[in-house]
Amino acid sequence: MTPFGEHMRFLRIKHNKTLQQQANRLCVSVAYLSALEHGRKGRPSPALIDQICVWLGLIWDEAEQIKRLALISHPKPVINATHLGPKAIALGNILANNIDRLSETQCSELRFCLDEMLSSTPAGYEQPKP
Repeated sequence: MTPFGEHMRFLRIKHNKTLQQQANRLCVSVAYLSALEHGRKGRPSPALIDQICVWLGLIWDEAEQIKRLALISHPKPVINATHLGPKAIALGNILANNIDRLSETQCSELRFCLDEMLSSTPAGYEQPKP
């Protein structure tokens, strides 16, 4: 399950909605929405995310949160380190080759450390582009 899928499912259940109701309203299949929730599909389009926000009545912070989660929810992320140095290339490969060895807790701790490092850099933390 991706961060987006997990949160979308939480919000859908919180609003007492079914996948069928969501599929009907968004004009997509139940199978597609289920695959999104379970991380078997890539991140949804910005237009679909906007439709989900409208359907659930999400505004301001809630809408921004689901959009941020979508940006970090591609189930098969690609790291393009072509123009980076050897340390960055090694880091990308180590993470790609060993992510399955990390527990959810370890992933959370590593994410926290990276967020801390990125927030203290002069350029600040930049969200990935959709």
